[in-house]
Parts: sequence; structure tokens; C-alpha cells
Amino acid sequence: MKILIIGAGLGGLVAGIALRRAGFDADIHEQADRLGEVGAGLTLSRGAQSVFRALGVQDQVAPFACRSSAFPFLHYASARLLAGAPDFGSGEPDDGVADIGRQIHRADLHAVLVAAFEELGPPVRLGHSLAAIDQSADTVHAAFTNGDSAVGKALIGADGVRSVVRGIIAGADSPRFTGQIAYRFLVPAEIARPFMAQGRGAVWLGPRRTFNRYTLRGGAIVNCVGIAATDVWIGDGWSTPASVAEMRADFAGFHPDVLGLIDHATGAIKWGLFDRAPLDAWTHGRVTLLGDAAHAMLPFLGLGAAMAIEDGMILARAFASEGAVAPALARYEAARRPRTALIHAKSIEQGELTQARDPDNYDGAAAPSSDPAIIGYDPVTAGI
Repeated sequence: MKILIIGAGLGGLVAGIALRRAGFDADIHEQADRLGEVGAGLTLSRGAQSVFRALGVQDQVAPFACRSSAFPFLHYASARLLAGAPDFGSGEPDDGVADIGRQIHRADLHAVLVAAFEELGPPVRLGHSLAAIDQSADTVHAAFTNGDSAVGKALIGADGVRSVVRGIIAGADSPRFTGQIAYRFLVPAEIARPFMAQGRGAVWLGPRRTFNRYTLRGGAIVNCVGIAATDVWIGDGWSTPASVAEMRADFAGFHPDVLGLIDHATGAIKWGLFDRAPLDAWTHGRVTLLGDAAHAMLPFLGLGAAMAIEDGMILARAFASEGAVAPALARYEAARRPRTALIHAKSIEQGELTQARDPDNYDGAAAPSSDPAIIGYDPVTAGI
């Protein structure tokens, strides 16, 4: 059975690998002309790593990942521990066996998944920007702006927060600006060392602001992400330059360790955070959605990438169980829509807690980030 996947992000790649390993003829069509280094750090949930083990790629992922056995939430000004525990590890990778969270550079993970997908069949088809979808009784036809086309039995829209597939099957539904601006930059570990007294990873909680930093690439670099609530609309591009002065202004009053990292930021960028309202249905005939195309959410739980990875695994399990398009897509959506709607809502709740005007009252035990039902979900063994 031919299954067309639109988008070669993490979710699309996982879906493609899992479907090919299950015996399906999965092709990925990507609008970009080349696959390169995009993004910075992301968290690998335990469930996401269970997927990698099931797909036989965890051994390739682990050498690039920093183990994160603990994570502290700190007062923005005093560095007082509010919840969690410090992690004074080196950031060096382990064998990937332990059932713990890890962090990884998105580009490293993406490269592993591209290689795993292409080992199983034809490569990602680049320069394929979707123009139209046409469905018949037993096929779906995708037309691309370069004049190419493809025909399959099903089509999966894994094309991100501004999904063309979503627009086609669900109508006009623009991403929503959430009133949050994010800054991102990397600092070499040698330069960052004087500002890392609280360990390799930490989240600083302040009024309407949070600052998250952790090591990547064997502890060689420190990934920094600051998120600040704002009343001013910010464009949603991923490459708007950010200055040290504006970051210092947004994080005024934060601990010297945070400001020290900001002072050494090079190549900092900023972007507005957008999400999507949950849909009542993801599937239209032989077409469904996956990842941010279905459920773009705020990053306060660090589970955005994990949700796409979970989607890809559950989709492949549904096809393997059912064998036919309609029941497979119905089973996939029934399993994933409640889970992602929950995480969407809990990510908002986590943000409200971490950006509360009085961080001294942060109750880590009651926060969604401590809920085992949220954090401990395993898409390889979960019922579908």
C-alpha cells in the first residue's frame, strides 16, 4: 500500500520509518530543496525514546544525546530551588538504555532519522511543495508546485504549523499568536562554564518569563531558550535576529548566571509562539494530519517534538493492525486526538504556572510536568 507523507520533519520521518518497517510503501515529499541544520535543542521524552528503540535507531540517537536524569526549577532572581533536583552530570552521552529523558540538537536527531528512512527505501523527495489534493473512491492524488504529482492510498499531512494539508481539508484556520516571544541562542561550554553553577540544565521561573538552558553535543555547547509574555504581536519567522540589549531588557532582574549567558549570546534569534486550536476531526477521507499540522502547542512541557514522534508510531501501528485506510485512520485519530488535546491544554497550564507573577508559590508536585500520566506515556505499548 502506497502512503504519501507531506513533510520531512521529525514526525513525518518517524511515520515513514515505522510504516516502511511495517511493510508499507511510504514516500515523504518535502517542500525544501535541501535538508540542513535547522533549530537547536529539544527534549527527548521517555516515550519518544521508546519509539526509537522499537524502530532500531536508539543506538544511533544516543551518541548525540545528553542524559537528563534530573532537572531543577529555580527562582529567577535568587536561584533558590523551587522544584526538582540539580543535575551535575557532564552532559556526555550514555548508551541510551536507561529509561530517562535526554536532550539533543534537532539537527543531529533529524540526520539520524533521514538516514534510517532512506536505508529502507527511496530518499526523501525534495522540492515538492504541495499545491493540491484530489481524492477518488480508492486513491488520493497530490499535485506539487513544480509540476510533479504522486498517487497513493492515503496521505499524511506532517507539514508543520502552517500546514497546507490542514488548510485543504479543514479550511481557513490560521495559527494563533499566543502572546509569547521566544529567544534562542547557543553558547560554547568553555565560555558558559562560569554561569553553570546550578548544573548542566535548569529552568529559571520569573514573572511572565522563563529561561531554560541545558547542554548539548556531549556537553560542548549550552542551548538557551528564553520565553517572555508580551502584549506586542511578534512575527512567526524562525530567523529574526535578536540583540543582547533586547534580551537583557526582557530578562531584567534575572540571576547573574542568566544575564551572563545572554551577554555571550551570538547569532541569537527570536520568534513569536503560535499554536492551533484543536480540531474536532483530523481526517477527511483518505487524508489525515500529524504533528504540528494537527496540534501545534506551546513549548512549556517540552513535548512538542515528542507528540509528533508519538503520532508517527501510533499511525504505523494503526495501519499494521487494520491494513485498510479508513479503519486505520479512524483508529489513529481516536488514539491521538484525546492525548494531544490533553497535552495542548496542559502545556498552557504549565506556562501559566511557570510564568506566574509570584514564582515563590510554584508547586512542582502539582504541575503537569510532574504528572506520570503525561510524562510516562509509551506509544509503543499504549492501547489503540
